[in-house]
Amino acid sequence: MELAQSSPDETDSVIVDDAAFEGAAHPLFSRMPSSVSFNKLRKRLLRQVRQALDDFGMLKGSRRWLVGVSGGKDSYSLLALLMDLQWRGLLPVELVACNLDQGQPNFPKHVLPDYLRSIGVKHRIEYRDTYSIVKEKVPAGATYCSLCSRLRRGNLYRIAREEGCDALVLGHHREDILETFFMNFFHGGRLASMPAKLLNDEGDLTVLRPLAYAAEDDLAKFAAAMEFPIIPCDLCGSQDGLERNAMKAMLADIERRMPGRKDTMLRALGHVNASHLLDPKLFDFQSLSPEPKE
Repeated sequence: MELAQSSPDETDSVIVDDAAFEGAAHPLFSRMPSSVSFNKLRKRLLRQVRQALDDFGMLKGSRRWLVGVSGGKDSYSLLALLMDLQWRGLLPVELVACNLDQGQPNFPKHVLPDYLRSIGVKHRIEYRDTYSIVKEKVPAGATYCSLCSRLRRGNLYRIAREEGCDALVLGHHREDILETFFMNFFHGGRLASMPAKLLNDEGDLTVLRPLAYAAEDDLAKFAAAMEFPIIPCDLCGSQDGLERNAMKAMLADIERRMPGRKDTMLRALGHVNASHLLDPKLFDFQSLSPEPKE
């Protein structure tokens, strides 16, 4: 069954309004829980996605998006939320879901095509055996994530171009952004994280992360309630001792002892005071001097 797609228009920004999320929902929500708690969760995630779209100008110049769907909770949730916004007429872009089958052992090839067909979304399944490349190139004991990510991203860029898309949309969330910041802080010696909107090196595609404000716990609850057919990662997900896992544990401990710190840290990434840091490339300390006294 093909579901109706909204036509692109000239709207480049959104206004977050709870009333927009009342009433009916996209047909893929037909079996969703009717509980008050789930309805609040769904509306919170929709608000956060729309806020990210607005804050970072994600709709500017956008007409067709390639949405990466890995089979994990985050990408399933991203696709569902985007489809709901599109169905409501609040997301004037065309969506193309894409799964990159990387040749991992025991990957259930039928799950994603069956699911994507069942919800009526345009989609493309691409096979590229990057798994063998990663296993061959990465020394024993080293982590796979960096090379795996580069190979995956390169293929997704190519597919986005082939599909006539102007943006690649990924399911990274609040915790991914914070973990990346602290990995760069502790191990890279720099203040940087995952941007919510990024222009690729070639300048022809943007990378968008509409779940930038969404909490991982909320996405996990949402995915469980929606009963998405989750596919575990048997490559990086099977490795112990990853730096990201250490950052995740650290942030979880901070949040447990001081609830609300994750949101505070995320807000801090959006309120940078260059004159109170130590980078002379961002602030002209050389010319900073008091006014001469009369």
